[in-house]
Amino acid sequence: MEVRIMNERGAFALDVSEWKDCLEREREEKNRFFLLDPRSPIRRGERSRLVGKGLSYFPPDPDLRLELTLNEHKEKKKIIVATSKDGEREFIRWGEFRFEVNGKQCVLQAYKSDREEGSFWVPFRDKTSGKETYGAGRYLDLEPERHRTTEGKWILDLNRGYNPWCAYSEEYTCPFIPPENWLEVPIRAGEKSYPFKGK
Repeated sequence: MEVRIMNERGAFALDVSEWKDCLEREREEKNRFFLLDPRSPIRRGERSRLVGKGLSYFPPDPDLRLELTLNEHKEKKKIIVATSKDGEREFIRWGEFRFEVNGKQCVLQAYKSDREEGSFWVPFRDKTSGKETYGAGRYLDLEPERHRTTEGKWILDLNRGYNPWCAYSEEYTCPFIPPENWLEVPIRAGEKSYPFKGK
């Protein structure tokens, strides 16, 4: 769990050291799951390649952990998103996050599968996609219990961007990233590409 401490101005700020430790623990837990759990998306014959290495990540960057207001759309339209196996998924375009990376303005749409659910799906592609990271893009899942501050903002932590399971095996079906969430900047945070798919 992340820790926020009160600074000299009386405002709550992130304890960066604790945040990094938390992030590293999450990554270690995911490595164990992918290596040992029968539900792992990685085929058994490939898992030995993770021993002593684990999945690849960018180093934690606190500048890419953002606390943002979700700007809700007045008209919450439904969109159809294509999937990796020529199917379709329907999502509700609920609101958008606005932020800046390296001096460039960025916008990411937040989607819901159902109006009643409290969590959001925030997928993205960026200038690292297909080079340092998975070509189809990465996902973020936001849950109100874990990703909201006491002030009501959402924590958009790009360091927690993860690969869909299609990145590890073609057995899975994953929704593609809507073009409106293709960023024109590199996001060097979160999970990198998986090099052993199908090998």
